[in-house]
Amino acid sequence: MNFTIEKEVFLKALGRIQGIVEKRNTIPILSNVLLEGRDGLLHLTATDLEVGMRSTYPANILKPGKITVSAKKLYEILKELPDNEISFSVRDNCWIEVECGKAQFNIVGLAAEEFPSFPQPEKDNYLSLSSTLCKEMIEKTFFAVSQDESKYNLNGIFCQVQEENKLLRMVATDGHRLSMIDKSISETGSAELNHGVILPRKGILELKKLAEEGDADLSLGFMDNNAVVQKDHTVIIMRLVDGEFPDYGRVIPKNNEQKAIIAVDPFLHVLRRMIILSSEKSRGVKMIFKSNLLEVSSSNPELGDAREELEIEYQGPEISVGFNARYILDILQVQKQNQICMVMKDNLSPGLIQPVDEDGYLAVIMPMRL
Repeated sequence: MNFTIEKEVFLKALGRIQGIVEKRNTIPILSNVLLEGRDGLLHLTATDLEVGMRSTYPANILKPGKITVSAKKLYEILKELPDNEISFSVRDNCWIEVECGKAQFNIVGLAAEEFPSFPQPEKDNYLSLSSTLCKEMIEKTFFAVSQDESKYNLNGIFCQVQEENKLLRMVATDGHRLSMIDKSISETGSAELNHGVILPRKGILELKKLAEEGDADLSLGFMDNNAVVQKDHTVIIMRLVDGEFPDYGRVIPKNNEQKAIIAVDPFLHVLRRMIILSSEKSRGVKMIFKSNLLEVSSSNPELGDAREELEIEYQGPEISVGFNARYILDILQVQKQNQICMVMKDNLSPGLIQPVDEDGYLAVIMPMRL
């Protein structure tokens, strides 16, 4: 194989797959990228057997063929090369020569035949989604995905289409907090989406990156036990998380009656100040809701204590409750609205947070003893 390609194009192509290639090196070929040149196009494929990506870019293919090479090393080399055309050629015994200007590199590759096969997605039954909508939905739920590998059914975002009212729902929870968003879509989903699927954490990160590139719509479909996402000349295939997502409806409070309207920006800064002297393990802060006033405090025997008052709209009885400040900060940081409504029942019940001027989003956080 022999081809030439603009450095900027090749660098962008390799940059996109760095998050996918296998870092642990359990199977050496998985840390490589598969390069295939034919018909004036260069195809790049990367996979860790859980998430895979294939993208296509224009290139001057002088001799068609395919080879695999270390994705990380090739990317590092390209970053340091001058902004000229890159010449890439495969020699005997899978040796690869990369030239740019007066710089020349010879790198060891691996035969393309050893690379795992990349499934060919079928074209039918895809759900079209706005990239902007997809990005917003991921941003407002991803922070609640569990990091605990033993809770594998919580290591992703649950996606489901509510067929009766044409809503796409995304839910994430780690057992301590929950984030859920509903958005209207123009068409109903496939059987898989109507039942509900769990997209894996790593696949979601790649999906978000893809959504952030340009305004073209995404297409979401399913094949075997995989989700397939297509946009322009890029395909991402991710293995769905096995297992049942918990019945999240049971943890959403139904009888909370005490409502407090709080301005997002001042609340955000108060919590950032209070978290400085909170316990590093629990990040707990105490909140006392009084008539039109919120008192937030934190203490740490080794560091000291802090207290601050914030004006809010609240007319209910006095409630004193402890929360993990980090959990509330995560929610506030993804809000575009100026005010949130915090709905409580008592000091032992979960708190419900919703934007004041936006339907379709809610977050639940469990209280903590302080």
